[in-house]
Amino acid sequence: MRNPVRSESDAYRFLLLTVAYFALIVAAAAIETWLGLVVFLALTALVVWRVLRLRQDEAPLPTAAAATSEDVRRILVVANETVGGDELFAAIAARSEGVDEEVLVVCPALNSPLRTWVSDEDGAREAAQRRLDATLARLAAAGVEARGEVGDGDPVQAIDDALRTFGPDEIVISTHPEGRSNWLERGVVSIARERFDVPISHVVVDLAADGA
Repeated sequence: MRNPVRSESDAYRFLLLTVAYFALIVAAAAIETWLGLVVFLALTALVVWRVLRLRQDEAPLPTAAAATSEDVRRILVVANETVGGDELFAAIAARSEGVDEEVLVVCPALNSPLRTWVSDEDGAREAAQRRLDATLARLAAAGVEARGEVGDGDPVQAIDDALRTFGPDEIVISTHPEGRSNWLERGVVSIARERFDVPISHVVVDLAADGA
């Protein structure tokens, strides 16, 4: 069954629904005690029904197997603001040299807590898509075969989602330098290395130096 809080955005929605659940019960009980009991039973029955439906309808997604051919290298790249950085581009190009590469670039749609709370993710996804399109165009111009997708705002969850359909030989995570990287502060690279049984490389992109 799907974990209701598998990502930050899901956690906000789950919290909002939980608050609404108890608020409705309290409001009904304030009118009449028996009405509060009726609302409690009805909402609880709805939650149980929903959980049972999820168990019946949701089949587990298989994790794709990595390529077995020595001439094909499958690379999963996870980056957000640094997705167009020179260091990341050089790392992808170096790993693709002399082999038939399959590159999947995932750009998490990072959002503010407030916009996540109100389920306003369109702006974050559009910004991520623009950066992703520019990077894919640059890779294509260099002869690197790559495709991309906008991922979950939680980079670790974005990796987990990608691994269900793409079996990489290596995962490349790109971040800002230490002290300017929210991902490093959250320990994204170390968490990913502990959770996923795939070699993980960390590429630091200094956009300020690239711009200079």
